[in-house]
Amino acid sequence: MNKVILMGRLTKDPEVRYTQTNNTLVASFSLAVNRRFARQGEERQADFINIVAWSKTGEFCSKYFKKGQQVGVIGRIQTRTWDDEQGQKRYVTEVVAEEAYFADSRRDSEAGNANLENTFGENIANSGEFQVTSGSDDDLPF
Repeated sequence: MNKVILMGRLTKDPEVRYTQTNNTLVASFSLAVNRRFARQGEERQADFINIVAWSKTGEFCSKYFKKGQQVGVIGRIQTRTWDDEQGQKRYVTEVVAEEAYFADSRRDSEAGNANLENTFGENIANSGEFQVTSGSDDDLPF
């Protein structure tokens, strides 16, 4: 079984390119994923993991993910090899994203909700399809 679940912060905005053969969208980005533990007296370390998202998942990532956002990715590990211009064999290990999610806390994303109107347009924001709420989590019935 090859299954990876990661949560981390984007180190930069996703880069988009299209394949030459069938013009398929590919979004590439890197996640800074904190390690679980730190040695006493040391700062917690992070691993920087390359992510590749294809087609619809890649389109979603390229539209909505921005540098610094905390996101969740579910996918699989993939390794690739190729020969560079000097004839040296190169290897890369990356995660192919099959699912991608926003993972910021509500407090962190409230600033983003304030821009809902700018992102989706006034008509959609006020159509009842999207609802911007304010208040605390204490207002929730569960």
